[in-house]
Amino acid sequence: MAAKRSAGILLFRKTDNGPEILLGHMGGPFWARKDDHAWSLVKGEHLDDEEPETAARREFQEELGLPLPEGDLVALGEVKQSGGKVVTAWAVRGDLDPADVVPGTFEMEWPPKSGQVKEFPELDRVEWFGLEEARTKIVKGQAVFLDRLVALPEG
Repeated sequence: MAAKRSAGILLFRKTDNGPEILLGHMGGPFWARKDDHAWSLVKGEHLDDEEPETAARREFQEELGLPLPEGDLVALGEVKQSGGKVVTAWAVRGDLDPADVVPGTFEMEWPPKSGQVKEFPELDRVEWFGLEEARTKIVKGQAVFLDRLVALPEG
């Protein structure tokens, strides 16, 4: 069985105190009480027959309910997370107000084996973080994207 694949966008903006990174806190009951290493770049799964960049653009719109800000996408490569999922990411410089986010949702049986299906937001919070704080918030498998971002000429 092939590894699951996700593609996403690492949105960043420049401030007087250095770059800020937009991260989303993963929604649903498994992440509800976690904060450190429970945030992610805006991403989603895609099938092998969909171009990763196309999926990243689509997932940004679906997960945040907002268009991707105009700007050049810069490839950050891919990483394999501890669970085996392969994530491909692009950075783009832009801005948005987290208060404008209307998150996409997913359904799952909750509580487990209850027969009840409940709806949860894909991302239950979206915030801007300075680089160092972002390192403590982002899931460990995606931290390398922060390193790759700051290594860029415009990062």
